Amino acid sequence: MSSPAASPAPSVLDLAPVLPVVVLHDAEDAVPLARALVAGGLPAIEVTLRTPAAPAAIRAIADAVPEAVVGAGTVLSGGDVRTAVEAGARFLVSPGWTDTLLEAMRASGVPYLPGVSTASEVVALLERGVHEMKFFPAEAAGGTAYLKSLASPLPRARFCPTGGVSAANAASYLTLPNVACVGGTWMLPADALAAKDWDRVRALAAGASQVRSTE
Repeated sequence: MSSPAASPAPSVLDLAPVLPVVVLHDAEDAVPLARALVAGGLPAIEVTLRTPAAPAAIRAIADAVPEAVVGAGTVLSGGDVRTAVEAGARFLVSPGWTDTLLEAMRASGVPYLPGVSTASEVVALLERGVHEMKFFPAEAAGGTAYLKSLASPLPRARFCPTGGVSAANAASYLTLPNVACVGGTWMLPADALAAKDWDRVRALAAGASQVRSTE
């Protein structure tokens, strides 16, 4: 994950093979959900800024679950960057990027992962000193075949594919030399969240954390 040159941080991409992508409608669920994910072996957690509860959820996790590395996803503007960092986000993820958004993320002082879906976008980020990126929407944008085709001409780029990645295809992505981890939601089924079945989330997270070894 890219970070300001003056203060590089360890890459969130290397913490676990899977980055859970969390959408929370009730901030009170944030802490037990984060604890379940961490207990299952997934310490990096992306809470998307898609709901009004997201900033409070990020703050709750940052305050109460220190073993979690909580970040903000769906970062679309400088305002989103400020909101996320003020809430305690330790990394930022965007589905795409512009120079304005990239500069805001760079100036935030926390690691960031801008989204790409084409070779030209990858080259443009490499020109700007960014080497770690979100590949989104992964399946719709070409999936493993597309990423494999980028590995030889663009070997400096590392990706976290997200969008259509599931328990069924995650291992296929993780075999690629330019994929560091994948983002997904399969360990967060809607019925488990509605029932607050944190034991089920923990068990699914444990399975996801071992996805590399299922090859």
